[in-house]
Amino acid sequence: MHAKVKLLFDFMHRLSIHHSMWFNQVETILGKQQAFLALKKCAETTIPLQASRLAKTLNISLNLEDQTSMASGNLQINEAQLLELTKAVAVNWLANDGIWFQAIESVHGMTLAKRCNDTCWEKFSPFEAWSIKNLIDLPENAGLDGLASALSWRLYAYINKQSMVRPDKNTLLFYMNDCRVQNARQKKGLADYPCKSAGVIEYTSFAKAIDSKIKTECISCPPDNHPTEWFCGWKFTIPN
Repeated sequence: MHAKVKLLFDFMHRLSIHHSMWFNQVETILGKQQAFLALKKCAETTIPLQASRLAKTLNISLNLEDQTSMASGNLQINEAQLLELTKAVAVNWLANDGIWFQAIESVHGMTLAKRCNDTCWEKFSPFEAWSIKNLIDLPENAGLDGLASALSWRLYAYINKQSMVRPDKNTLLFYMNDCRVQNARQKKGLADYPCKSAGVIEYTSFAKAIDSKIKTECISCPPDNHPTEWFCGWKFTIPN
């Protein structure tokens, strides 16, 4: 299978697993009845949203009410279109994450929504690392070189702008220079979303899944102050 096609379907797989993890965590914290109510609310929003984005990317007409509306003919997709489709799937993943958060926040408040979000990241982040390791054939305990490679294959890498610096062979600095979520909040005149609690779980568990010896340290992440050049920064180190 072509590497870019493989990546596209791996993104779809990650989206579906993350969606499932959200349901699982809401069920664990709030119970089955509330989880199904949230799932219904999310499905009503996320399915039309995702279908619309993919149809727009593929330049096709789509009517969800008409099961025969999409032609069954072959779609010819070049590399540029494949990249845009992969990005669209990544954005769908992020939108779906936000829809879950809002579904819980609107009924149960910010504290419980953040709790569900943080525990979801605790499960999703190592899963995504596992998925990437399989996708690009990373060995066990791949070190900081393996981590740098894996970070560039995350869903976020296709949504946000990020950068990495290697000040020495035992250190990797990672910066999220442009964040779709925080940018959207800035446009609305809102303060940064306080994502540090989730970020600590996310990056620590991701790095450990790549190499159990890697230590993760938060340089800065909202609600911390940060420079205009990046929203959050993370330091990964490994012993000699």
